[in-house]
Amino acid sequence: MSVRRVARYLKLTAFAALTSFVSIPVHALGPAPDPATTREAVVQVYGARTMGVKGIFGVHTWIAVKPANALSWTVYEIIGWRLRWSDSALVIRERQPDAPWFGSVPELYADKRGVGVEELIARVDKAARDYPYSNTYTLWPGPNSNTFTAWIARAVPELQVDLPATAVGKDYIGSTFVSTAPSGSGFQFTLAGVFGVVASPVDGFELNLLGLNFGVSGSGVKLPMVGRVGLPHFFETAKH
Repeated sequence: MSVRRVARYLKLTAFAALTSFVSIPVHALGPAPDPATTREAVVQVYGARTMGVKGIFGVHTWIAVKPANALSWTVYEIIGWRLRWSDSALVIRERQPDAPWFGSVPELYADKRGVGVEELIARVDKAARDYPYSNTYTLWPGPNSNTFTAWIARAVPELQVDLPATAVGKDYIGSTFVSTAPSGSGFQFTLAGVFGVVASPVDGFELNLLGLNFGVSGSGVKLPMVGRVGLPHFFETAKH
């Protein structure tokens, strides 16, 4: 192994350690409620621009859960570089969900809390552990971190997540051509996440050309690199 590769490995390992153990003041960063004062169950979905040039085109997304009466958040995400030393890119850990991602401020895409959310948390956990691409990662067109978030959103459509155009990889569904939209509602037709169309009450209408998404939904206009012109539309709290 070259000196450069060793240095890069050590840098990534150090970052992983820091993000796992450095304590960030709860509720000091953004929209995640403080577990010390919020007793109800909560599920939130976030995204933030990725590092370097990649951040011009895309975001990294993750799902955070706080069971009722829990004193900390649990975050589910795919981190591709973990495959350099692990056989799985799936990370399930306690961390502050609205902390900056490599300096990028996260954006909240979905927020569910209260009645019925405890059940959703159990389903999120199961879907995450059943994710079929945890041992592989491809920046474009997927599978990647956004493929993972869309996988969970399809498995738990009550989350009603309207991912932005910059969530490159959300349209990747493997070798099949037809599925529900990334939100788990409506309809999607795609060719390996490179070409396709989406129509659903949550996602609106989207056209995917070479992984670049153009569309419109209740949350606004969706454009490549821009992401979304408008704010995410949060649907009513989940119910039984």
